[in-house]
Amino acid sequence: MSLMKRKQSISPFRIIIAGFLAVILVGSLLLMLPISSREGCITPFLDALFTSTSAVCVTGLVVYDTAVYWSAFGQTVIIILIQIGGLGVVTVAGAITILSGRRIGLMQRSTMQEAIAAPKVGGIVRLTRFILRCALIIELTGAVLLFPVFAKEFGLLKGIWYALFHSVSAFCNAGFDLMGIKEPFSSLISYGSNIIISTVVPLLIIIGGIGFLTWDDIRTNRIHFQKYRMQTKVILTVTGLLLLISTLYFFFFEFADIPVGRRILLSFFQAAAPRTAGFNTADLTEISEAGQLFIIILMLIGGSPGSTAGGIKTSTLAVLLAAAVAVFRRKGEPQFFMRRITAETVSQASTILMMYLVLFLTGGLIISRIEDLPVITCLFETASAIGTVGLTLGITPELGEVSHVILTVLMFLGRVGGLTLIYAALSNTHNSNARLPQERITVG
Repeated sequence: MSLMKRKQSISPFRIIIAGFLAVILVGSLLLMLPISSREGCITPFLDALFTSTSAVCVTGLVVYDTAVYWSAFGQTVIIILIQIGGLGVVTVAGAITILSGRRIGLMQRSTMQEAIAAPKVGGIVRLTRFILRCALIIELTGAVLLFPVFAKEFGLLKGIWYALFHSVSAFCNAGFDLMGIKEPFSSLISYGSNIIISTVVPLLIIIGGIGFLTWDDIRTNRIHFQKYRMQTKVILTVTGLLLLISTLYFFFFEFADIPVGRRILLSFFQAAAPRTAGFNTADLTEISEAGQLFIIILMLIGGSPGSTAGGIKTSTLAVLLAAAVAVFRRKGEPQFFMRRITAETVSQASTILMMYLVLFLTGGLIISRIEDLPVITCLFETASAIGTVGLTLGITPELGEVSHVILTVLMFLGRVGGLTLIYAALSNTHNSNARLPQERITVG
């Protein structure tokens, strides 16, 4: 009886955290093996842990260049970890259960619901099948589109591997690349003028970043925007506006001296990648400080709930803006598309924003003091870590062990979500119905 109660007391949030930790640990051990490195040496545990965490949390920050340091086996381990992390550990586990023909219990369904931010438990198995089918089709389509470019440059077999690796990495918003054979840590800079790479990769990032629930809604209601759920409308609207504003900013302020054709490609790519995949086709160290700060903001915003992306999420940003507008206009409650937003949702959005800002700023300041580096440079790295982006100004491989541990923790927190950790820690606390006396406090 006590065992039954103990099983029932394990919250879905704890299962999600335990699942991510288990996969990260297994990945770390596999990457430590001599077969995982090109030189056949044992990779230090902290470096393997950093790489495994970055892959599972679909971040893209690395201490070793992926193409130069890791062997074919090591790269395969990394891409598998990216796929598991992108789809979600619980989703992958649920998919294995479904494919094996075993029955999925209520506890498993509840955990799967929390993992993909589904609105209800009902239909969760159908949704999981849709996620797997959708991911497979999109990743294979992306690989087919990328193949001609890589096959022309690297040959048939290597072209297939490069196309598949970068398609999965882009769709899962991971940002791992194999371009280090040209120049270490160069990402996709050499393809800044290539129209296929500069359109297919950001489109994969956007598709993976808007979320499977959004695509399920689009599949159900086609192009009938009015029939979409409110969340879908908000996600599509905010995503579109962010892409438009970001593209215009880079076009007019950062790449103004570049020919128009290439400037459009560079602007669109740099607008899409910071939310939240660590690819880049421009040298970010040559971008102005204002541009780097703009990218930091984009990295913190991230993608959408129930997606392969990280960050505070587009819906969180929308709720906070709607709450501010409601205050400015002296309205009681924020609203979207003729629907009210609850006070609880606004409180959660505020908490998420506060947690991300505290973690991002604290981590950046500590690294700046330890490494004696400019604050803006360190904040760029911590924003990239907590937002699970992977963009870097080039300092990550040179940082010390303490700084690497800080970035590792930030990547993990950014992927599983701060609220998930809080709910996991407080899942057994009993809330009292008693309420304290209310008193007004002046703010602002």
